[in-house]
This record gives sequence, structure tokens and C-alpha cells, in this order.
Amino acid sequence: FVAPNPELGYVENFLTMMFADDEGQYEVDSDFVDAINLLLIVHLDHEQNCSTSTVRVVGSANTNLYASIAAGVCALWGPLHGGANEACVNMLMDIAADGGDVAKYVGMAKDKENGFRLMGFGHRVYKNYDPRAKLIQKLCHSVLDQTKPDPLFDLAAKLEEIALKDPYFVDRNLYPNVDFYSGIILKAIGFPSDMFTIIFVLGRTSGWL
Repeated sequence: FVAPNPELGYVENFLTMMFADDEGQYEVDSDFVDAINLLLIVHLDHEQNCSTSTVRVVGSANTNLYASIAAGVCALWGPLHGGANEACVNMLMDIAADGGDVAKYVGMAKDKENGFRLMGFGHRVYKNYDPRAKLIQKLCHSVLDQTKPDPLFDLAAKLEEIALKDPYFVDRNLYPNVDFYSGIILKAIGFPSDMFTIIFVLGRTSGWL
């Protein structure tokens, strides 16, 4: 266990406690700090989404704060909400395991008779490019520049390029959303995929409160 360092900020402490070696040493990367800070901010609040509605409904019964937040966590857990960034990375892993043929999966997504769905594209609220995604897109590439090459990131870049240029996606406003980039960032920094939703919760809890 690495104790918090009062000389470090919240994110710097969090990263250090997550990734320090056995001697408690960890070199904080400023790009990683900027990325996590931004992810926490953009995830803080977002209209009457599933988890926020859940917290408000449960809290309306004068349920205590802890139970209300716990209900929000349960709602956020779903792959169509807070778990979407994890689902996006899992999708990339599936594509990689199948030979990395991005065109094949894009074709499946276009096929109305096929139940396959590209995770991390489009949004129920934004019918244009998710403004949160625009904010973290640049940071995503900055983080990837600091990490070791990963085939998943190459696949993600190909999908991003297709979604930004292919008329099928452009006409339907199926642009990369915040979940597409956040999952890639968290994986690049070193977080296991089953912790992605936890990072989301860290930011959204402030919005729920």
C-alpha cells in the first residue's frame, strides 16, 4: 500500500497509489495526469442519464446518501452506460483476435440483418460529434505517444478514420464518442479493463452529489 503524498494532487496521488513499484516509486507523466483529470471532469455530469436518474429516484425516498450512490453505481455498471468504454476495448480485442480485419466489422455494422454493433460510436443525446470526445481526442493521441505500441490502438485508429470519413457513419452522425477514447486512454495508461467503470464513477459521483 502506498500512502497518499500531501505534496501531490488528487490524480497524481491516485496514479502513484495504482502503479508505484514495491518501493513506492512512480514517475508521474504529465500527459497521464491531464488525461485522467479531463476524464473525471467530462464524466462528472451529463443530463438525466440512467445512473443520475436512478440516484435521484432512490434519493427521493429519503434514502441515505450511501444507498443512493450505490444504486447509481449499479445503474452505471451496464455496458450501454458506464461500462461502454470497457465494452469498446473488449470489441477491439475481439477484432484483433479475429485477424484485425476492421473492414469486415465495419461491414457487419452496416448490415441491417447483422446484430453486430460498433461500440464507442454515436450517442443517444448528441446527434453530432460528442463535444466531450472532441476534448479528449487530442489527449488520447498524446497518451498513446507515451506508451508502447499496441495493435489495439492501431485498430482503434483505423476505426476512427473510417468513422470520420465513411458516408455511412457521417450521414448517421455515428462519430467516435467519449467512451471510445476513454477506454483507449485508460488501457494505455495501464488500468485493467474491469476498472474502467470505476474511473467513470469517481467523476460521476460528484455529479450525483
